[in-house]
Amino acid sequence: MRLTFLGTGTSFGVPQIGCACAVCRSSDPRDRRTRCGAVIETDHGSRLLIDTPPELRLQLVATGIMSIDAVLFTHEHADHIHGIDDLRAFSIRRDTPLPMFAEAATFATLQARFPYIFDASFRPLPGTTRPEGAPQVIVPGVPFQVNATTVLPIAVPHGRASVVGFRVGDLAYITDAKTLPETALEALRGVRVLVLNALLRTPHPTHLSIAEAVEMAQRVGAQRTFLTHLTHDTLHSELAAELPAGIAPAYDGLVVDLPGR
Repeated sequence: MRLTFLGTGTSFGVPQIGCACAVCRSSDPRDRRTRCGAVIETDHGSRLLIDTPPELRLQLVATGIMSIDAVLFTHEHADHIHGIDDLRAFSIRRDTPLPMFAEAATFATLQARFPYIFDASFRPLPGTTRPEGAPQVIVPGVPFQVNATTVLPIAVPHGRASVVGFRVGDLAYITDAKTLPETALEALRGVRVLVLNALLRTPHPTHLSIAEAVEMAQRVGAQRTFLTHLTHDTLHSELAAELPAGIAPAYDGLVVDLPGR
């Protein structure tokens, strides 16, 4: 199994518009953080795209990913869905709409903002194209199949809202969580690689702080944990140096391979 981080930044991205802090001016490419997204390549050869951030086209070109088999949406916030039109590049090469998996509330937002993607009666003019999605409603705690791969959606709180993370075998990807409730911790038992959001050094009402993410990661006990959804609050090199063994900041383009058991 292989995990590719497309983007690892907060909703502002890094560099942040109008900011001249040390991180935003950094020459270290690991400090350039586009909005969060990832691709999981499963042991069965399927590629699962997690979220469609605004920089999706640039991210996929940069990482050399040329095909996907399905899209998994964590939730409906703009930084996680507003690159959805870039999926045209995949759907025009398919005979059927691209499967898209999300909770019902997320689909309600997607269908309201991007009706042309999901309306089967919409026909683009000759010579034009549109992304075509096949909605598949998921329920937290209920596994679903993508080709031969089983995916478990895991509910986590995000302020007043709830979002889903995903477990695929020994890998789990959680973003925009404020905490990991007991149900999530149980669902994460035994993962070897964990991805977890870590927004700031200080507490935040809707996201785990770096210290809180470290605490949650240690409770899960994965062999390796990667922190994502990072802001311009910390330089990559400084954060990497201070984190405990087995926990590291992710960066755009990072590839993590999970050998089979």
